[in-house]
Amino acid sequence: MSKIVLFTSLTLDGVMQAPGRPDEDTRGGFKHGGWATPYADEAFGRLASEGMANTGALLLGRRTYEDILPFWNEAGGPFKGMLNNTPKYVASTKLRELPWANSTLLEGDVAKAVAGLRKKAGKDILVLGSGKLAQTLMSADLVDAYVLLIHPLILGSGSRLFPAGGPTNRLKLSDTTSTKTGVVFATYGRES
Repeated sequence: MSKIVLFTSLTLDGVMQAPGRPDEDTRGGFKHGGWATPYADEAFGRLASEGMANTGALLLGRRTYEDILPFWNEAGGPFKGMLNNTPKYVASTKLRELPWANSTLLEGDVAKAVAGLRKKAGKDILVLGSGKLAQTLMSADLVDAYVLLIHPLILGSGSRLFPAGGPTNRLKLSDTTSTKTGVVFATYGRES
């Protein structure tokens, strides 16, 4: 069975919206885009690569799919090859065609489709960003592990990974590492 691993950057107050660029996601008047960039250093890149080492596929929501792949293809960098070459499953009710190689549109009920993917033996299926998709998967109890890149920053506004009224879940910390810039890579799994 494959594990569904949620891999995302967060602030201390749980904001996950637009970590990469000022124009990444301005929904709701969000003006703090690009908040994670000042914390990226060599250790951050190395730890992120290690966190993705057992990835067999990516699971993305529509907005993330439309944003992340063009950005990394333009910018290049260490994740370009992995993002292009890894199979990608995309949850969307709006998209009909997927322009990036190795991309498959999930049909029908997302939770059922992901549960089907999860039953297949293989490497981890990594959810990058994709806030609404992540919340859907958490509500359906389909997330097996969380790799949270917690930044030493409080924004006070923005879309949060764990919304009020969301599902409860007991987790067990399995690993933690920090960078010189204060980002904590915390890995949590299901409590046995």
